[in-house]
Amino acid sequence: MTEISCELIKAGKTIGFVPTMGALHLGHLSLFEAVKQYADVAMASIFVNPTQFAPNEDFDKYPRDLKKDVEMAELYGIDYVFAPSNDEMYSKNFLTNIHLDGITKVFEGERRPTHFDGVALVVAKLFNIIKPHYAFFGQKDYQQTLVIKQMVKDLNFDIDVVVRPTVRLENGLAMSSRNNYLTDDEKEKATIIYKSMLEAKSAISLGERNKEKIVKIIVEKIAEVPELKIDYVAVVKQKDLSEVDNFVSGDEIVILIAAFLGKTRLIDNMLITV
Repeated sequence: MTEISCELIKAGKTIGFVPTMGALHLGHLSLFEAVKQYADVAMASIFVNPTQFAPNEDFDKYPRDLKKDVEMAELYGIDYVFAPSNDEMYSKNFLTNIHLDGITKVFEGERRPTHFDGVALVVAKLFNIIKPHYAFFGQKDYQQTLVIKQMVKDLNFDIDVVVRPTVRLENGLAMSSRNNYLTDDEKEKATIIYKSMLEAKSAISLGERNKEKIVKIIVEKIAEVPELKIDYVAVVKQKDLSEVDNFVSGDEIVILIAAFLGKTRLIDNMLITV
């Protein structure tokens, strides 16, 4: 893979790269389509990364269909798919880790303490292997995009990180590989997450500035579907996830939500300028 990338770069080509864990959906495909707007050559990886799963999480049952994923990637303009094995990515004597402080200690990082270390490690390895000029990520994993941007800055990767909007079904449900775990009825119930953010956005547009009141609007809306159990709801600053009691006009904020529907954990977010 590295040899191919080096030859392309030597020939003056720019490389756009989309890292994935497979189980491709419309969110991934929208990233694939975006690559050619930025780069000459489109690349993607398909690798279910074990280091970002805790022992009690769903690594073993995470959906996998490499043949189908490769066909979809080709259909949507990907020129090269890198699909390494675990042994290729992590040899038996592998000893290196990457850890970011601060931004990894809250929300997803607090609930999944080793998750972002695993994400940072595998993405850094993929960047070194593929050597892209542009790397594409979806907004749905908002905190992850901040982690990647910080790592790219801190480790001096010469890569532009491009974050694309969350892709949703017509009913508002954010596209996610873990939606495969949901029944049709559960998928419909899960739309309450998006609806709760729309209500909060409406309240903000009408002048609400108090963080606790905005959170209360979201929590009360989600409570309309008792099967949905909230993990956290936060309304914070976009740039660093910092919390303030009251926002002011011009603040760029993000609503972050994580909730369980049965055993399936769903996350979503919405960016708002106050």
